[in-house]
Amino acid sequence: MLKAQHRIFGTLALALALGASVPAMADGLPALMALKAQGIPSLADLAARVSAAVVNISAEEIIPGHGPAMVTPHIAPGTPFDKMFRNFFKDHGKGMPPMDEQHSTATSLGSGFVIDPSGIVVTDNHVIAEANHITVIFTDGRKLKAKLLGRDKKLDIAVLQVTSPTPLKAVSFGDSDKMRIGDPVMAVGNPFGLGGTVTAGIVSARHRNIDSGPYDDFIQTDASINKGNSGGPLFNMAGEVIGINTAILSPSGGSIGLGFATPANNVISAIAQLRQNGVVRRGWLGVRIQPVDAAIAESLGIGKPRGALIAGLEASGPAGPAGLKPGDVIVKFNGHDIAKSRDLPKMVANTAVGDDVQVEVIRNGRTLDKTVKLGLLPDDSKIVAAAKAPATQTVAPVTAIGMELGMLDDAARKKFNIAAKIKGVLVTGVEPQSTAAAKGIGADNVIVEVGQKEVSTPADVVAALADMKKAGKKIALFLIARPSGDEQFVALPVP
Repeated sequence: MLKAQHRIFGTLALALALGASVPAMADGLPALMALKAQGIPSLADLAARVSAAVVNISAEEIIPGHGPAMVTPHIAPGTPFDKMFRNFFKDHGKGMPPMDEQHSTATSLGSGFVIDPSGIVVTDNHVIAEANHITVIFTDGRKLKAKLLGRDKKLDIAVLQVTSPTPLKAVSFGDSDKMRIGDPVMAVGNPFGLGGTVTAGIVSARHRNIDSGPYDDFIQTDASINKGNSGGPLFNMAGEVIGINTAILSPSGGSIGLGFATPANNVISAIAQLRQNGVVRRGWLGVRIQPVDAAIAESLGIGKPRGALIAGLEASGPAGPAGLKPGDVIVKFNGHDIAKSRDLPKMVANTAVGDDVQVEVIRNGRTLDKTVKLGLLPDDSKIVAAAKAPATQTVAPVTAIGMELGMLDDAARKKFNIAAKIKGVLVTGVEPQSTAAAKGIGADNVIVEVGQKEVSTPADVVAALADMKKAGKKIALFLIARPSGDEQFVALPVP
């Protein structure tokens, strides 16, 4: 159902931002002169230049079977009473629709902006949500019905088209990568349905991750953003759109100085694809990754934590044929360093399908260069491949690093519903206060590798740990598989 509000995240202490006060002036200068004396220029010219391109979005959703509250008689169709009631409503000019035609509507109000005089409008996807009817309202009062050209839920953007007898006022995108912390910005939108409103502030932070989607990389600003500002533009002082206002952090729904905008450079390519094809095609590497923490970095001997650790490969993905393997740490993609694991998905998604890209990985202390031809990101990235279960063996349980280990036989697979493709050593129990428990290892997990070597019996695990201890290593890297087949590397101390 449509929601007439921003996405709201987190729980914060309520705060009221009243803005900077103007100091008393002995010579009685007006407030504007006082602001100029402090180095704060007027934004009136900028607002006048761009405001006509900023629009209000009214999105209406029809909800079947949920009519307005009323007393409706339950009368069998075709009976005399049915005819009487229908004649009554007809005579009084109100009409009585069939029960299955009753409905209610929900309306969402948001913001948007025109990027092409021909009638192309950009807004947030969550503003239009499941709308049946979308209306774009301009500053001069005109209301135009809009057609949805395409939407992208991952970036939370939507592209609309309206038909106007005359060219529309439009704004252009700027280079969001050039924005620095402290740069002034101006937001224009439709907060709380009040209509065109201008607020100003600065870039408070960049590259913010608020866990709202796979490609979080927000510009944070203290320019007031409230419910209804969603989909509106964030301008630089040249009047260029450097962000699309998307979310706020607030316990009340009002601005407390924590607003977030999707950077323009992250959406320009997607908007072009939505205009042309209605969908966004993203590059796909076909790897499952996890962060590299200090313990994992030490176990792999790569120095400081960096890059993205490959925890697994998709069976039909392009990474396997290109020579990438689980345990590799991707430190560079297409010439760009990977500082954190979450940098990689954004880089891959922004690279064209079919491109040959250079991927630099660290494997067993060596740096390797691989060339991968990117595939097309599928809707469902979880591709399951079947494998034969290992032969049943009877081996007495052993313990290691707080884990009780056993064979992964047919009975264990059935008991814990472990996927057929998983091979390794079953964890049958975990000491509650152990490091293994603290790392999230459970009694139904499977140890696939120890020190990047495959294991198939509890004795293999014990032997691998003994070899690592003999070599003077303090951290052992375990590849752990969950019953569903998802895999993750976990660093544990060598006993």
